[in-house]
Amino acid sequence: MNVSRSLDQGDGRWEFTSRELTYYLDPDTHEILHRWRNPWSGEVLTVVHVSNNPVQGTFEGEFPVTVEKEFSTFVFEVFSHYDNPLSGDQRFTHYSSSPIYQSVELFKLTVPTTDLQNPMMTSLPQVILSWDRVGPWLPWLKMGDRSGQLIYSGVGRKLASFEELPPILKSEINTRIPIYREAPSEKVAGENITSWRYFKKHFEAYLAGERFPLPESA
Repeated sequence: MNVSRSLDQGDGRWEFTSRELTYYLDPDTHEILHRWRNPWSGEVLTVVHVSNNPVQGTFEGEFPVTVEKEFSTFVFEVFSHYDNPLSGDQRFTHYSSSPIYQSVELFKLTVPTTDLQNPMMTSLPQVILSWDRVGPWLPWLKMGDRSGQLIYSGVGRKLASFEELPPILKSEINTRIPIYREAPSEKVAGENITSWRYFKKHFEAYLAGERFPLPESA
């Protein structure tokens, strides 16, 4: 889940600010997974769900779009390559080994062409998306320098309201992390939060086996 807001800068640029959640579920019960047995090491580990707040950036210029009669599809390809925030710290030797973080994320957003061309609409109610990602082992998996990558593939859509979220997400947001109910009203100062930065910040809570995501109020 991602809840976001776009802010028109008046010069062809749009700033966006958002918060995103991803939960790992038990494949059999479909309940939130808080402990996970690593099949390669046999070790039972604390699950650190994705709770990135904020995730921000800037849109400017033109973006590729394919128009197929009643539908238009935008394509965003994000190739990330930057210093690994866990590198160089001996505490994280068994959790993340590469000095460089590298991944690719591929987005496709499909909208009705008539909505896109309607000058009276400031927000599109119908958006269908697909998302694919190839990236390194997450730190909480404790895979160290083992070779391999994680592959994600998902589809989704824009929701009209908070109430349309799945019950698991609504319950978690209402009871533990209410700040995720809405996007920030303006761009937040500071760096973007990633799973790697979040893990570093809350490493002691991870070792203590606390329940993630940690509570976060509005």
